[in-house]
Amino acid sequence: MIPIRAMHPLMLVVVAVATLFAIYNQTFWGLWAEVFEGNYPSGVMFAAAFFSLCCALLGGLAFRSVLRPLIAGLFVVSAVTSYYMDELGVVIDREMIQNVVSTTWTEGKHLVTAPFVFWIAVAGIVPALVVLAVPLSRRRLWRTLWQNALFSTLCVIGFVGLLLSDMKDYASILRNRGDLKASFQPLAPVVESVRFVAMLSRSRTLPFVAIGLDAVRKKAGNVSDLPTVTVVVVGETARAQNFSLGGYGRDTNPRLAAEDILYFENVSSCGTSTAVSLPCMFSRYGRRDYSHELGVSHENVLDVIQRSGMRVEWIENNTGDKGVAARVGYRQVTYAEDPEFCGEGECIDGILVKEVAKLLPEIDQDTVLVLHQIGSHGPSYYLRYPEAFERFKPACRTANFSACTQEEVVNAYDNTILYTDKVLQDLIALLSAQDDLATAMLYVSDHGESLGENGLYLHGTPYFMAPDEQTKVPMLFWQSQAFAESVGIDDGCLKSKASAAYSHDHLFHSLLGLTAVETAERNPELDIFADCGRNG
Repeated sequence: MIPIRAMHPLMLVVVAVATLFAIYNQTFWGLWAEVFEGNYPSGVMFAAAFFSLCCALLGGLAFRSVLRPLIAGLFVVSAVTSYYMDELGVVIDREMIQNVVSTTWTEGKHLVTAPFVFWIAVAGIVPALVVLAVPLSRRRLWRTLWQNALFSTLCVIGFVGLLLSDMKDYASILRNRGDLKASFQPLAPVVESVRFVAMLSRSRTLPFVAIGLDAVRKKAGNVSDLPTVTVVVVGETARAQNFSLGGYGRDTNPRLAAEDILYFENVSSCGTSTAVSLPCMFSRYGRRDYSHELGVSHENVLDVIQRSGMRVEWIENNTGDKGVAARVGYRQVTYAEDPEFCGEGECIDGILVKEVAKLLPEIDQDTVLVLHQIGSHGPSYYLRYPEAFERFKPACRTANFSACTQEEVVNAYDNTILYTDKVLQDLIALLSAQDDLATAMLYVSDHGESLGENGLYLHGTPYFMAPDEQTKVPMLFWQSQAFAESVGIDDGCLKSKASAAYSHDHLFHSLLGLTAVETAERNPELDIFADCGRNG
């Protein structure tokens, strides 16, 4: 057997960083070529600066017992993050890490496709095993310390010097091209992971704040005293561009179009992922002010409504309420044993209508029901609707988008919207049939979805660079005549406001107006219903 010569740890650092640059940074190099087109020498200096930075960081940890497992771990992590970035255009930032941590295996398994497993094996596990097998030369501790320190210092000097060579242009790139920084493997995911852990640490030390302590209900007078039922449907991954109610070329909303509803034409989301948008949209803080720390340390609009004396129930058919329903009634239907709507650990949204139908007969007080849909959650769009609703064909019937054309992906997605159309219409029909209740329904999606536009799929792109497909969401409202009279909302007035620009920022205040809850927390300027009833 030929003996394998031991490698110096610092040499392994250089080889490892070169490997990371070469194998796991396809997206980075694509953006790099775009940014430095026509000035590639400057681009080479820029890339060399970040090569030096990575060497400096790893060089400081080039201890024989630590280095190989560390590099092996970086190879595996980089293989995972680079796959989703290169194949789907997903950016691994703090919010995406938060989304991943808060998901479930039932949801996450759809992202574990055969190409993904193959890539992890070839580009992650194999290089990791090679690194673990490489013998490293032994050094005395004092020699290790001064060599590592000298190596890292020289690399830092190289990093600074290379950036200073064209600092004016580089500063502009670093400031304005967040997509380039966010694509750099493995530094970007590592930094964002540290930011995520720091965010969680800060959140645990914050005192909890109750809001809306003055909340009271004031319904319109001189009407029947029927209990009100306000159903708030939180859509999942529905984008406004694919709702025919908003002008989409395909008829994806045939049933809703036949109902007397109000469709809001221009609504923006608070975030591009459920983990961010869901708590944000129920928070009193708007998108620009909202943070995870504020979300977990403050009550939300459901707490305020419940404090006014109303019953509040959250019905979950997704991956969880993200803490929004922590203090109100809660029931999970995702794993229900219902052969009509459920199978393989998931349920389609028809189960929500069935659940509401079971609840309505027992309601004897003013109530808010929040339904959290699975909606159009990808990548397995074909699992979100019954086979009878596969109108748009051929539809992509796999979670592996590379095995489908973009047209097939869009077809499958449009079928999910078609099914959501049925679910919402079924809810309206159910609520309309309640002679002893005053009923209303408000639907709004949490965020949108990319379907291959500009090479992007799914959602979760940082908001500052997210396309409209991920931030423009559908919203619609329906009310019975009894509800309009009880709460005092004028349909004609609302229709005149349908084309205005709204966002999730309006939801907190609009829900207070819709439920006739008066509190100093409600800002009439952000209440969509404020000028169309007695609560204005």
